[in-house]
Amino acid sequence: MRLPHAGMLLLLLPLAVSLAQAQAPAEYRGGREQAIQRGQQSAGVAFQEIQQARYEAKLAEQEYLNAQAAQEAAQKQADEMKHRLDAAKKALDSAKAREARARKAYDEALTAVDQAWKLPQGK
Repeated sequence: MRLPHAGMLLLLLPLAVSLAQAQAPAEYRGGREQAIQRGQQSAGVAFQEIQQARYEAKLAEQEYLNAQAAQEAAQKQADEMKHRLDAAKKALDSAKAREARARKAYDEALTAVDQAWKLPQGK
């Protein structure tokens, strides 16, 4: 239902009521008038409910958009942290491999010194 039509209906309703009263016999005017007033009141309440529901829908939509933006920002940050983590892991693995090579070279050098000590002394 489009609102401009409903708003125009509410504006034209009093005119329709007065035309109906002018054409209706006197015995029907009281009951008809009350029915029209009840209908107008119901229409007014329903229109207010539409406006309230629209307002709440706009608030909910804004909350959804805010949450979506926050989730996207958090995902971007998580992706960046994953990239940093991967880079740090690669650097750690490289440093451990370099340490292992240095330890092997050190052990080989110590072994060479030990073997040199075992050689007979030359005069």
